Amino acid sequence: MATHPQPQLEFPAALPSYRPAAGLPLLDARQRGTTFHAVPVKAILNSPATTGMGFWSLNPYVGCEFGCTYCYARETHKWRVERAEGARAVDGPPWLAFERRILVKTTAAAVLRRTLCPAKLQGGSLVIGTATDPYQPAERRFRLTRSILEALLGWRGLTVGIITKSPLVVRDLDLLCRLAERHDLTVNLSLASMDASLLRRLEARTPTPRARLRALARLTGAGIHAGLLVAPILPGLTDSRASLAALMAAAREAGARFVVGFPLRLGPAARATLLPHLAREFPELARRYARHYDGRDNPSRAYADALARRLRSLQREYGFPAHEGRRRHRTGTGTGAGAGAGAGAASRQAAAEEQVAFPWDEPAMVDGQGSTGIGDIRSSVGPVAVHR
Repeated sequence: MATHPQPQLEFPAALPSYRPAAGLPLLDARQRGTTFHAVPVKAILNSPATTGMGFWSLNPYVGCEFGCTYCYARETHKWRVERAEGARAVDGPPWLAFERRILVKTTAAAVLRRTLCPAKLQGGSLVIGTATDPYQPAERRFRLTRSILEALLGWRGLTVGIITKSPLVVRDLDLLCRLAERHDLTVNLSLASMDASLLRRLEARTPTPRARLRALARLTGAGIHAGLLVAPILPGLTDSRASLAALMAAAREAGARFVVGFPLRLGPAARATLLPHLAREFPELARRYARHYDGRDNPSRAYADALARRLRSLQREYGFPAHEGRRRHRTGTGTGAGAGAGAGAASRQAAAEEQVAFPWDEPAMVDGQGSTGIGDIRSSVGPVAVHR
């Protein structure tokens, strides 16, 4: 199948100056200040025991140019540089090094071929792109993700997932189709909102929502099991029923097989960048985030449960399977395409469920429809271009 080259993303030039530390071999440098360095690897797979996640993971790159303010993986860059270069301090703040000093695991495919043992996976999933985007701009130059997918053609019967924000994934559509014949393959296009202006304030250099949805449509049109990953869902910014419904509708139009979403987890790395960013962009929300996440990484159980109810009701309304996780249920394909027969009943069910308050740190703030997130204080936040 013929593929079409995707336009190179244009990155803003007005970033702080950054001079990378010496040590790791320099592979390439861009005028915008990003440098790419080869990093040696002896192992490429991360076990569930190592990460605390319920699947095996693989990340071809350390660091990511997309610059999402909520990214939880920034500390991995600091640790990897320190292991490679000893105690030498990186010249520049770690958050900036993560975005502008990309470490390239040049031998990743060779190491995977040598070390992958399907029996060791014990039937678990292997997910590519859990920490950094495997189709970030560096992939155009280094093609590591493609080489990893080519390596996986050497096996059969694996459960393989890919997570990306980038339409560059369709470059490998021919390869993905071949992989889908040999493995249980799922591609997750990550998108937090249909509001491009809001996303630009949260993830400065990611592709637009429409570009991602076009990529999703091409994947599903080619028969790939692909859908939308709405994560993280940000309280008060992207958690409203209208915002999530807009994503569901767009995903259904693109032929998505599923839409799943998860609330923001505010660990130490994400906290260090997101809270200062919110203080600049959405100061009232920043204070409420600080209160709600004080002493914990996850939102309250009440908020998480209310968000899960909202997602399930929308999944039913738009014809998507309402199940945990992104793995395909073999008892049903679960596609949103043409699923409108039960929309009326689903809407009534959703309205009933939404009578439960959407809790935050001031649960008394409930409007006449019964659903509030911190976004209901929008008048005190000022003009915010979000779906609400």
